[in-house]
Amino acid sequence: MHFARVVGTVVCTVKVPSWRGHRLLVMQPTDPQGADHGRTLVAVDLVSAAPGQRVFYVRGREAANALPDADNPADAAIVGIVDDVRILPPEGGGR
Repeated sequence: MHFARVVGTVVCTVKVPSWRGHRLLVMQPTDPQGADHGRTLVAVDLVSAAPGQRVFYVRGREAANALPDADNPADAAIVGIVDDVRILPPEGGGR
């Protein structure tokens, strides 16, 4: 899974039938701390994310499998909304 921030929406008049009822959102990938990381991309929204929210998403076959009809061309799908990220120190005192 990857982190991102929703930065926009995509409006289209015709969608792949398996995407009906789902929005397409523009995301800016981020690192776990929230800093931008890479180029924007479009993903199928499965969790009703809103612009500005941090999300996590999957890519490739996992994205297609996240939809009810797994036979679809999705390459990225938003599968969760991030409430908080806590990075724990490594066990053993960081050695």
